[in-house]
Amino acid sequence: PTFAAELNGKQLSWRRIATLCIASGLPLPAICASLNYFDTFRRENLPANLTQAQRDFFGGHTYERTDKEGVFHTAWTDAHKDIGDINERKQGENVQK
Repeated sequence: PTFAAELNGKQLSWRRIATLCIASGLPLPAICASLNYFDTFRRENLPANLTQAQRDFFGGHTYERTDKEGVFHTAWTDAHKDIGDINERKQGENVQK
């Protein structure tokens, strides 16, 4: 079998070993990190929305949405740090309030 087919065929055992070690309090950083890396390649979209929201809140970085076209920035609160004129920084993008 190909390397990908072998990985897919062994992933349940891989997950079981990681789960048992974690439940037993045994550190398994390389196995867990490699399993997470493997999972990132198996998904078309990853749930990065929390990270994007935090970046936008603390640094005004903007974000993209999967349900609408464009790049967005949210004015999270009235006390939110002034990031300057968003229109000058990101012309043609959408500001959400």
